[in-house]
Amino acid sequence: MVGGSLMSGLEATIAVERGELDLELDLFIGSDRTLALLGPNGAGKSTVVDVLAGLLPLETGRIVLDGTVLDDPTTGRFVAPHSRSVGVVFQGGLLFPHLTTIENVEFGLRSRGLSRRQARREATEVLGTIGMQEFADRSPSELSGGEAQRIALARSLVGAPTMLLLDEPLSALDATTRVEVQRNLAQHLAAFDGPRLLITHDPAEAFLLADEVVLIEGGRVTQRGDPADIRLRPKTKYAADLAGSNFLLGEAQHGTVQTAGLTVHIADRSLVGKVVVTIHPRAVSLHLERPEGSARNVWETMVTVIEDHGDRVRVQLGQPLGITAEVTPGALAALALTPGAAVWCSVKATEVVAQPR
Repeated sequence: MVGGSLMSGLEATIAVERGELDLELDLFIGSDRTLALLGPNGAGKSTVVDVLAGLLPLETGRIVLDGTVLDDPTTGRFVAPHSRSVGVVFQGGLLFPHLTTIENVEFGLRSRGLSRRQARREATEVLGTIGMQEFADRSPSELSGGEAQRIALARSLVGAPTMLLLDEPLSALDATTRVEVQRNLAQHLAAFDGPRLLITHDPAEAFLLADEVVLIEGGRVTQRGDPADIRLRPKTKYAADLAGSNFLLGEAQHGTVQTAGLTVHIADRSLVGKVVVTIHPRAVSLHLERPEGSARNVWETMVTVIEDHGDRVRVQLGQPLGITAEVTPGALAALALTPGAAVWCSVKATEVVAQPR
């Protein structure tokens, strides 16, 4: 729950229902910080943007931005979208097709009552800041995907907003354009001195651009932390899939975990009770015969799927654990593995990460 107000930044407790979605979460974003809200489709990410932007009022909760209450149903306080100092980059950019680039950028200022001359001056300044001034008189149909997204960013920056909301800002871009715009976006986020909320389903995007990551599943926060913490210690299957780790649930008992009918040895002997276990695919070694090395965890299984990812190959394994191993193409060739082949796995106890559940 929200306690006292932050000196600066966003402090929000959000509770709304939208169709089948029941959304409840707390968000805290300090100034000069970028928080990425990461989750699968339907998790509630875009609903959070709508609530913070004022497009969807709270049912219960409270939103405070830099000490100013924007939404509080208990007091009847609700600040309309055009009166909130919030810049929004919507999914796909959503530029007005009948307006030129500079008219798109100045639209928000004009709707707030600024004169045409003042709006044009501020819009021109922002376009210059992001290196897009030469595109001022072009229509959206004359812009590339990357250029259109940069104009959408300029539109969100005009008027010196207190907070930035970016809803899947790179989702509509091709791979080549995405890298360029991502680099540009990182620079502008770093230069913006207010709180920034990035909505995405792309873990690479979140890990590269955010100071903190919040995972949301089914309208609830399931994990929050810095990108390294999410990658190294995922707490749900969704988080583990994002991080590329194998995810298991089990019961720990002083150095072992019982999971899927198998006893897995771990280095931490203090853990007792229900745990979440993660194993990085690169920690899983594959052998044609039972290995005799130092690994405590050894079992026989079968190859089910082989996926070539260039310099690495992911090998999906069958029962009892159904985990994924990652090997080099050379190792795969040496083992001559194919789907359906019998194989032995080994994992050192020190490579098995277990956390209380």
